[in-house]
Amino acid sequence: MSMPFAEVIGDPIAQSKSPAIHRFWLQNLGIEADYRATRVTEDDLADYLAERQADPNWRGCNVTMPLKQAVQPYLASVEDPAASIGAVNTIYPAFDRVLAGTNTDAAGFLEPLTQQLRDTHLFRMARIIGAGGAARAIAHALAVQGFTLVLAARRTEQAEELIAQLPGTTEHHVVPTDHFAAPTDFAFDDRQGMLDLVVNASPLGMRGKDELAFDWSHAPPRAIAYDIVTDPLDTAFLQAARAAGHPTIDGLAMLVGQAAEAFRLFYGAPPPRQHDAELRELLSA
Repeated sequence: MSMPFAEVIGDPIAQSKSPAIHRFWLQNLGIEADYRATRVTEDDLADYLAERQADPNWRGCNVTMPLKQAVQPYLASVEDPAASIGAVNTIYPAFDRVLAGTNTDAAGFLEPLTQQLRDTHLFRMARIIGAGGAARAIAHALAVQGFTLVLAARRTEQAEELIAQLPGTTEHHVVPTDHFAAPTDFAFDDRQGMLDLVVNASPLGMRGKDELAFDWSHAPPRAIAYDIVTDPLDTAFLQAARAAGHPTIDGLAMLVGQAAEAFRLFYGAPPPRQHDAELRELLSA
């Protein structure tokens, strides 16, 4: 008898750490189920989803690049926050196995910033590199938290469209990706009482991709560097940030946070987060 399973889909997918995360939690909870990684291209989506929808053992899937926007036309419903964000990273069979999509990226991204976001700030600013599906979730989450955003993208028209869909009335800004590549002599004012982030929400720096060219003279003192890339985990972007004196957050923080929300949907139980240190050690090996 086949066991229940969920999976992560995307292209490429071999580098994904999601199977290791979900299997670790399943084993700790003693749940007889599996979690897999499956390569799916945009051209494969219709057939893939039809096949999985008909499989009673399929509990759903996480969606990674480049499919977070492409999957939406195939879903019966897109729930908030995915509907507001414009990107889906989790699909699951709802009532009568109709396909529903949601987004756990936003909550996962904010999880390691919980302490900072509890504090009151005079001003919050985030410089975000990227305008794809993950960047959409991150920009939306930060806009809701009162950040002014500077979005850097290779295709600035894509970033402009993203910003036009953000909630609130804050004025955000778009620049080309190479805006941050060259040094600047800009003198930052006193950032006491401010919260600044620099976020790589693009594939740049991922194994096999070009490195992200970011000169840290563009970041205010004490700005937090946050890279969502997980392979490698300690990216050149984070290394340069630490060398310039900035605190850093790596991609495992968001990956585990978003996976926790999806795990509840797939398997009907909360993941054993008390073992996070052991999980991080496993994923960092």
